[in-house]
Amino acid sequence: MFRTKSVEQSIRDTEEPEHALKKSLSALDLTVFGVGVIIGTGIFVLTGQVAKETAGPATAIAFAVAGVVCALAALCYAEFASTVPVAGSAYTFAYAALGELVAWIIGWDLVLEFALGTAVVAVGWSGYVRSLMDNVDWTMPEVLSGPDVAEGFGFDILAFALVLVLTVILVVGMKLSARVTSVVVAIKVGVVLMVIIAGLFFIKAENYTPFIPPAETQETGGGWDAPLVQLMFGYEPTNFGVMGIFTAASIVFFAFIGFDVVATAAEETKLPQRDMPRGILGSLIICTVLYVAVSLVVTGMQNYSELSVSAPLADAFKATGHPFYAGLISFGAAVGLTTVCMILLLGQTRVFFAMSRDGLLPRFFSKTHPRFRTPYRPTILLGVLIAIIAGFTSIEELATLVNIGTLFAFVVVALGVLVLRRTQPDLPRAFRTPWVPLLPIVSVAASVWLMLNLPVETWVRFAAWMALGVVIYFVYGRSHSLLGKRGR
Repeated sequence: MFRTKSVEQSIRDTEEPEHALKKSLSALDLTVFGVGVIIGTGIFVLTGQVAKETAGPATAIAFAVAGVVCALAALCYAEFASTVPVAGSAYTFAYAALGELVAWIIGWDLVLEFALGTAVVAVGWSGYVRSLMDNVDWTMPEVLSGPDVAEGFGFDILAFALVLVLTVILVVGMKLSARVTSVVVAIKVGVVLMVIIAGLFFIKAENYTPFIPPAETQETGGGWDAPLVQLMFGYEPTNFGVMGIFTAASIVFFAFIGFDVVATAAEETKLPQRDMPRGILGSLIICTVLYVAVSLVVTGMQNYSELSVSAPLADAFKATGHPFYAGLISFGAAVGLTTVCMILLLGQTRVFFAMSRDGLLPRFFSKTHPRFRTPYRPTILLGVLIAIIAGFTSIEELATLVNIGTLFAFVVVALGVLVLRRTQPDLPRAFRTPWVPLLPIVSVAASVWLMLNLPVETWVRFAAWMALGVVIYFVYGRSHSLLGKRGR
């Protein structure tokens, strides 16, 4: 259960012709992927909710705090991704440092994170598109608008179709995916910059007073929807005030999810030792700066207590008498969410591919397409399954599972850096995480604190999914492990 797969063996496995992925990505491609997946639902939706209910104008500080937590993890990811340039991200890193069982658990966790994240974003994209259609008096039938809209049976045909189209793009090739992403990211970043620049002319200084509103105790009731930290330590989470900023950070963390997906493309990068750290850290820095700027502008345009929760950026411009900008923002959000969905699906398929190549999942899924050199079998399987989930399921309540899954991966990667530094100190490292062991320890502590601020029911669901994964490992994965067969 605790056998590790050497870095050298991991790299040798990528050289087998029928299990090899095509190397076509540059540092710019990786940065674009990172920006493409990070900027999405979080910035277009969470800004208003957090400002109005939790942090006020200090939402900008909450974004900065969440960005710092991600930066700590990003430095650990950068060391691993440049040292072990193999598909699979945290799964592959854990296999090299912490052993097979831990690797399986984190891989199973990533399957949940990316699959659920893809479905959530697809449903969100569908909502934006239907909103744009309503603006031109073209209404979708309720039965095809999803369970959230229809009474009784509902199927979200738009979310279903989006995932299938993106599946085809990923099967055809990574370079095509990168080109599509580049175009869409340019539109999305252009919209965000437009919000910042245009919004500067409508800022009123009085909207920043008070910048940190007085603290209010959250009414959680202490039940399943209460943060775990409240039940464990009797800590009363607050809205507003200084501690409200940290509560807000655990919420806006969702807006940063995705930079770790860049690490799943390490095997398809031309010069991973140089380009992976640049792609991971570059995309995170760009997005953090944009997030802080947008939150400052929006809370300056409209008093935080009056911000819209569903569409804060667009409605802030409507409130200042500029509906044109509101329509442009809705268009940018709809276009931008396509890349979020595609790159989350990409990360999902690469983790699944890596696990199957190691024998922990059926090896049938580890063969690449003879022409496109992409893992087409898991891409098609997962694409169809996620499309069905997105079409039939209302999954807002499960969105927090994406948060806890990502934070759990951060903890494992940070611990992996510590272990690998001790067990293989002479391993060539193109990028070294600074201030080891202090930085990884702080990264673990920060991630665990944000996890403790998530509801108890999220922990219960996460534990149930992990328990199912452990059962599958002992029933199938342990006996079919390629590493185990080589040992025997």
